[in-house]
Amino acid sequence: MIRTLRLPASLPRALRGCRGMAGTTPQLPGPGHAHGHMPSSTSPITSKLHFFNSVMEGAKQIPTYRIIDGAGQPLEGAVVPEIDKALARRIYENMAQLPILDDTLYNLQRQGRIVFYMTAYGEEAVIIGSAAALAPDDEVMAQYRETGVLLWRGFGYDNIMNQCFGTYLDICNMGKQMPMHFGSKELHYLTISSPLATQIPQAAGVGYALKRDPARRGKNCAVVYFGEGAASEGDFHAGMLLASTIPSPTLFIARNNGFAISTPASEQYYGDGIAARGPGYGVHTIRVDGNDVLAVYSAVKEARRLCIEEGRAVLVETMTYRVGHHSTSDDSFAYRPRKEVEDRKRLDNPIVRFRLFLESRGWWSKEEEEALTKKIKQEVTAAYKKAEALPKPELKEMFTEVYGGEEPWNLKEQREELKGLLKKYGNSWEPWKAELKKHKGEGKELLE
Repeated sequence: MIRTLRLPASLPRALRGCRGMAGTTPQLPGPGHAHGHMPSSTSPITSKLHFFNSVMEGAKQIPTYRIIDGAGQPLEGAVVPEIDKALARRIYENMAQLPILDDTLYNLQRQGRIVFYMTAYGEEAVIIGSAAALAPDDEVMAQYRETGVLLWRGFGYDNIMNQCFGTYLDICNMGKQMPMHFGSKELHYLTISSPLATQIPQAAGVGYALKRDPARRGKNCAVVYFGEGAASEGDFHAGMLLASTIPSPTLFIARNNGFAISTPASEQYYGDGIAARGPGYGVHTIRVDGNDVLAVYSAVKEARRLCIEEGRAVLVETMTYRVGHHSTSDDSFAYRPRKEVEDRKRLDNPIVRFRLFLESRGWWSKEEEEALTKKIKQEVTAAYKKAEALPKPELKEMFTEVYGGEEPWNLKEQREELKGLLKKYGNSWEPWKAELKKHKGEGKELLE
């Protein structure tokens, strides 16, 4: 049976008032509005048909901010940031420790003593220059090459080694994560996550939380590091959109090192790098020479000020070069010539550039360089030897600090299953006995 629908008598009259523009009487714009304007924009009206593909006038590329040249000398007209001798030396010493730490851990992985590693060769100025410009309690969401930020904040070699070896003293994740997944609540450094770019929208949310906290509003910002490859992920755009429109004090630091694993930047994007995307979101943006630690320090310090004072996002693109392989799982000479890498190491080494600057001011010497190198090597070697001798965490730690709140049923079931396997194989099967000896307590705590 078909039933007819009766409309209320008042509805036709209401609809007559919603007929759009068809029955609207046109009205001429008043003085000063000869061309009118669009309701969602204050963009000027033009009669000229013109396409553009650059954020700079005359289709020029975005300039790169630099303070000192390859010889460590300030450029003409450059303003050197106000840093004293003590801060300059601390910056240099932190830069100099990174390649020594990388050499050691990279070789340990090649010897099969740790399972994975990622170096920061060539990117030391980006990491330490930015770390020095931040407040120690700014919340950092890193990608995976920012170990130097933690070291700047006092993390120490012992904690680095305990995480990479997965010992029971691993304060980051008690051996649950592969090497390089550092984190420290005390040092305001959120634990690294393997999936690419997930930290970017998370940072926008952290920035918003800081803005809502009366104790931290106007004092701190969220800082997120990522590579130019990660900026091709949708998470980058989600994070930028959130931080610019909500808005939130989030500082985006892009490490444009030329390669997203094996994909060169020339194939990663067609536009003018990552900096060109900032204005599209209404975000203050700067491109900086990532091999000039003074330029990085100056740019990030000013970016942080803008970020906190205005309570919205700022984007810093640092231009550098990834001298090392992407990771110990990669052989970069399969997709780039060895000579290119060697030339970059020789012609534009960020550590050498800053050392020349210090030497020109009488703040560093050859003798101090030799003493520092010896000291770092000794401390790094002592730390890895200590960590290598330590046992793995107790087996019960496998089930802790994975979920918050009440322990879920599936973990309870898995613990009981492991107990049964320990009773069955723990004292009788040699592979199990050998593996259990590597762990503190040898699994006995689960059987108590």
